[in-house]
This record gives sequence, C-alpha cells and structure tokens, in this order.
Amino acid sequence: MTAPAAVLDSPLRELSYAEAIRDALAIALTEDERVVLMGEDIGVYGGAFQVSGDLVHRFGEDRVIDTPISELGGAGMAVGAALTGLRPIYEFQFSDFATLAMEQIVNQAAKLRFMLGGAVSVPLVMRFPAGSGTGAAAQHSQSLEAWFGHVPGLKVVQAATPYDAKGLLLAALDDPDPVMLFEHKLLYKMKGPVPEGRYTVPIGKAEVCRTGSDVTIVATAIMVHRALEAAETLAQEGIDAEVIDLRTVRPMDRETVVASVAKTSRLVVVYEGVRTLGIGAEVSASIVESEAFDYLDAPIVRLGGAEAPIPYNPELEKAAVPQVADILSAVRGVVRGAR
Repeated sequence: MTAPAAVLDSPLRELSYAEAIRDALAIALTEDERVVLMGEDIGVYGGAFQVSGDLVHRFGEDRVIDTPISELGGAGMAVGAALTGLRPIYEFQFSDFATLAMEQIVNQAAKLRFMLGGAVSVPLVMRFPAGSGTGAAAQHSQSLEAWFGHVPGLKVVQAATPYDAKGLLLAALDDPDPVMLFEHKLLYKMKGPVPEGRYTVPIGKAEVCRTGSDVTIVATAIMVHRALEAAETLAQEGIDAEVIDLRTVRPMDRETVVASVAKTSRLVVVYEGVRTLGIGAEVSASIVESEAFDYLDAPIVRLGGAEAPIPYNPELEKAAVPQVADILSAVRGVVRGAR
C-alpha cells in the first residue's frame, strides 16, 4: 500500500482497525465543530464494538450523542442534522438494523439533492458493523452493502485495513453526499500501520494489493485478506494471482479491474454477501461489457455467500461464506481448467 505524499513523513503507529476509526473520529471532532456522532450506546458504553470508546468523555454528550433504540428515528435525526448544517456520523449497532431505517436512508438521504434540484446536500456518514464470523446468527451477521450500492445518491465503501478505515472515513466526511461505511466485524481487532494526523483515501479507487499475471482476484473487506492468503499458497503451486481490494462498491473502480483482467485473462470475484445479485455480478458485467472480455481465457467465477441466512452453528457459519480453501479451489479451477 502506497501512502499519499502528504503523510509519507508522518509517524506510523500500529493501530487496530477499531482504533484507526476512533482516531479518525477524534480528528474530525477536533477539527470541525459541526461534526457530531450519533448512535445507540456510543456514549458511556463506547459502542457495541467499542469503536467510539472514550470519545464521549473527551468531547462531551452534545457531540457524542446516545440515541434511543429506534434506528428509524436515529437515522431520521441524522438526516435532519445534515440538512441543517451539521456533519453527522451515525452508527448502527449492526448493519442488519439498517433494515429498520431504509425509509430515511433510501427515500430521504439518497434522494433529497435530486428532488430539490441540487439546492441542498446531505453530508451524512453512516457506519455499519457487518459480516459473519462472530456467532451472532442470521439477524446480526448479514452483508447488505450491495443493497445500498443499488441506490443512486449513496456512496458505499468497504475498508479492509486500518489504514484505509481511517483514510476512507475522513474522505467520507469531506464528501457533500451520503456515504455508507461497511466495517467487517472480524476486522475490528486486526492491526496495521496507520499514520498520525489527517489523510484521506480516495473514494471510488480500488487498490492492487498484490500484482500477478495468471488470474485476477477481486475481493472486498475480510475477503481481501483471505484472497491474499490464498495467493501465497497459489504462488507455491506456480499460479501468480493478482489481488485487487475493491474498497468502494459505489462508485466502483471498473478501470482498475478491467486493466487487470486484460493482463491476466482470468477473473475470480470473492465477497461475503449472497452470491445472487451481489457485487460479483456487477464486477463481472464490467468485464463482459468492456474490451477485457476478448481477453478472457476462462469463465468468470463469482464466489459469494450461500443462498441462506447466516447460521448460528460455528461450522455452518463458516460454510455459508467463502473461506481460503474455497478461493484456492476456485482459482485452481479457473487457471488449470483453461490450460
């Protein structure tokens, strides 16, 4: 990962994903008095996943606001705050609970700029702890980012590293329109180098995490790390995999994916959301509709979640979403099947 020139000289610290988000929140609250945090239990409790931590003690209850147990009401308050000049960051306890607030997100936040002819903007950031792996079962483990990627007016982001988690959050705060940040729960404790101070990671730009020549693996969130692990094993077998972290679901960086597939001639897309109508379908369509289609030497493989709710049983939960072994099997089939 290449750091922006502005932060190359900044001291690097080893922070967890959650700590990197908290660092970004603290910077935003310090720099801009319009920034307010909202959400259930984000104050004294520190958030369902302890991301907001001690921010309420540092910035006060008028900046870090505990909302009632009503996602529809809390999201509506955040939309209204954005319309009246604040820069709200609203945290859902689980991404699944956004289903209770779809009216405010989809019919209000996403559409008001369009419906009012550009006379207003909705500078709103929403954070969604998402994904499986914590034994939280069907109603607390979904990956719904593709839902929101289908809505014009919303930007949808998935950071896979602590560095990107901080940089994309600060970029989202600079955006005049609603940005949805999906944070995989298994990443919260993952550590990595994070510069001090402010920096941003561009929304809408994917990252080539590993270069390769035999196959392109496009992945999101936790799947980026599983794809990179699989790529190391594949390298020992003589298969050179290029791994792309999509980072942004909407707007999607099609150019980076197309350029990679034009080079490798093979594509595997790995994501945790349900396979049908998911991110993989959009990535695949981008190739089919581009000049890279002529370079394909094998059918595109979409490796997504099972067509079922996430189970509570730990082994069934693992079986419901792609694991490293599944990625290895898919890539071997794409590469060796084409030889």
